[in-house]
Amino acid sequence: MDKKTFTRRDFVRLGTGAVVAGAALKSTLLEPTSLWAQMTSGDKVRFASIGTGVRGCEVLHGALLAGGECVAISDLYDGRLRAGREVTKQDTPVTKHYKEVLDRKDVDAVIVAVPDHLHRRIVEDACAAGKDVYCEKPMSHTLEDGLAMVAAAQKNKRMLQIGSQRVSSVHYAKAKEIYNSGKLGEVYAIDAYWDRNSPSGAWVYPIPPDASEKTIDWSSFVQDAPARPFDPVRFFRWRCFRDYGEGLAGDLFVHLLSGIQFITGLTTPPVSARSTGGLYHFKDGREFPDLIQTLYEYPNFQVYTRCNLNNDAGENIMFRGTKGTMVISGGTVTYTPQDTRPEPEGYSIYGWPKNLRDQYLDQWNKEHPPTPALQAAVNTETEVFQAPHGYNDTVDHAARFFEAVRSRKSPVENEEFGNNAAIACHMANASYFDKSIATWDASAKKIRS
Repeated sequence: MDKKTFTRRDFVRLGTGAVVAGAALKSTLLEPTSLWAQMTSGDKVRFASIGTGVRGCEVLHGALLAGGECVAISDLYDGRLRAGREVTKQDTPVTKHYKEVLDRKDVDAVIVAVPDHLHRRIVEDACAAGKDVYCEKPMSHTLEDGLAMVAAAQKNKRMLQIGSQRVSSVHYAKAKEIYNSGKLGEVYAIDAYWDRNSPSGAWVYPIPPDASEKTIDWSSFVQDAPARPFDPVRFFRWRCFRDYGEGLAGDLFVHLLSGIQFITGLTTPPVSARSTGGLYHFKDGREFPDLIQTLYEYPNFQVYTRCNLNNDAGENIMFRGTKGTMVISGGTVTYTPQDTRPEPEGYSIYGWPKNLRDQYLDQWNKEHPPTPALQAAVNTETEVFQAPHGYNDTVDHAARFFEAVRSRKSPVENEEFGNNAAIACHMANASYFDKSIATWDASAKKIRS
């Protein structure tokens, strides 16, 4: 006998004209809010970009589109100083010495887009110089660095925003709205992954032909790291090495975790992190794995994260609720309701004799008459939300920062928010390298592994 017979739920679906194979679909175009639309010339925040590599130039471009005015550029490599000027499209003053930027009276704020190990030094100096700071993710290279950066921002009363731009995205704002509405029910499990499959995705960046000790300030690059002879591979592919970066956790986990923090309202690091993975394909001298999977335990749910550099599955976050599922993927937010209406047991009773099975079904139907409200629930639609073509959340994130600078109201992704996400990344790496479960000791502000 085929156990997959029509259930009462199937019957109701047919009776109301719904499609048994799936629910209807509703698509909505999200409308971005342009914080910079009414900005006047007097409102412009004058900023300097410290670090104009690929991400630094992206943020610089976004900041200009958001209405900021770039008045200075600093980087350790001559080629990136020229690249920064090409973004501003003017003869912007440049220097290899970031402190010269901090000494300028016409600088209100700085964008810090340098390797992770230099974040603390520059952010502390910028805060002490009275500058507000936009600092690229992950906020810190070590736990100690993050705690010091939090202290520096708060002591000097500076606005500090971390650069995981998804926090300012219209997609994530819609996801947060859905989460807060209760449409998902109770969410106990969240799956998040970001997989790539290319040398560029694995940070195997080409070395510029003019890279040398004449064009790169190597001594400044290694000032907060162990001394080493000049090595352009370490300079341009720094994410591969523990002296300077945090690997996949710091590059990609942090985006996923920041988005989850924002949507769920998390205000603490995870309770624990259990990592596994390995270095399977990119055996080029790097020190971080090219596959890492981490199971995080938070107070009210668990988060499974994965980054794999050997298969391009893209970026995806799935919230698995008792009433519905929400997926953020490919620039869309999709909400799919789960059909949680009551129905009779349709599997185990087929091990009963027919008379008992019929008796159970008759009694169940008497206790659960088909009401209009129950039938209407079938028409709940799958909803898809998408931003207009060309939408850029980096611009929105820069605009949020400039709004914080002007209003003196702390941004959402402030130093506490950014530090919690960075701590989670440090925990993932600690678990992987120590081959143990990493736990967060909140009272001591320590990672135990």
